[in-house]
Amino acid sequence: MLVLDLFSNKAFLAIAAGIGYAVATLLMKLASEDTTTIAVGVIGLVLAAVVTAGILLLRQVDLGLACIAIMATETLLVLLATYAVGQPLSTRELAGGALVLTGVMIVSF
Repeated sequence: MLVLDLFSNKAFLAIAAGIGYAVATLLMKLASEDTTTIAVGVIGLVLAAVVTAGILLLRQVDLGLACIAIMATETLLVLLATYAVGQPLSTRELAGGALVLTGVMIVSF
């Protein structure tokens, strides 16, 4: 029952899709240095899960709201992950991330 509740929860689906896109982005970055069949397969599986979460989310909310929620989650996670792995973020990149998140907040209310 809990699994069915999770997959019908809009917030969970939006966050899961955002996390999935962020993970896929990080995996693509890692694969860009040393591409293997396994890395490509894992990226494909993550993207398939993300698409599934997106489809389930779109059954419940409008396209605009779904995209905004996913984009905000992904932007925040990619910025945090980039900082966590020690890749420096320029002022311009931080400002761009802040603008995306500010825009999401403005549109969602």
